[in-house]
Amino acid sequence: MKHPEVVRCPWCGTDELYMKYHDEEWGKKVESDHVLFEFLVLESAQAGLSWITILRRREGYRNAFSNFDVEKVAAYNEKKVEELVQDASIIRHRGKIASTVRNAQIFIDIQQEFGSFYNYLYSFMPEKKPIVNALADMKSAPTHTAESDAIAKDLKKRGIKFFGTTICYAFMQAVGMVDDHLNNCSFKRSIA
Repeated sequence: MKHPEVVRCPWCGTDELYMKYHDEEWGKKVESDHVLFEFLVLESAQAGLSWITILRRREGYRNAFSNFDVEKVAAYNEKKVEELVQDASIIRHRGKIASTVRNAQIFIDIQQEFGSFYNYLYSFMPEKKPIVNALADMKSAPTHTAESDAIAKDLKKRGIKFFGTTICYAFMQAVGMVDDHLNNCSFKRSIA
């Protein structure tokens, strides 16, 4: 019996790390605030860089930012920021590192206001569920939407940095708020 061929979205290429991320995470709905904070940190770090650059440093970020414990990160002081600026396992951009601490504080404020960051995010979603796009090719994938525009605008108003609408849309793809797997991709999620 012949096994069906696995088809992936072409953006992940043949890089093992990228394929694993594509197959196991990208477009899969995340409900955990812990994981949502992880992706907020990673996507913010990615601003201006390629996603594979961040994926290759993911463990460095996990170690540098207390396993993405939002309470611990929110309590980082200037001395800790200085220490992280010297950490070669992450992108040593002072502004991004300092903003991660502030973003953690804002994340907690949002959790307190909405009950969870997940509830906050889905308050922007039509029908309060993920959007599954029908895409024949990656050229038809949007780089932002009305939802990413609204979330990014609101987060900016709250003080979140390095999280404009394009980064927000990439975040939405990463955490399954949007499924942009191509129609022929073996990992396309269903609307259910």
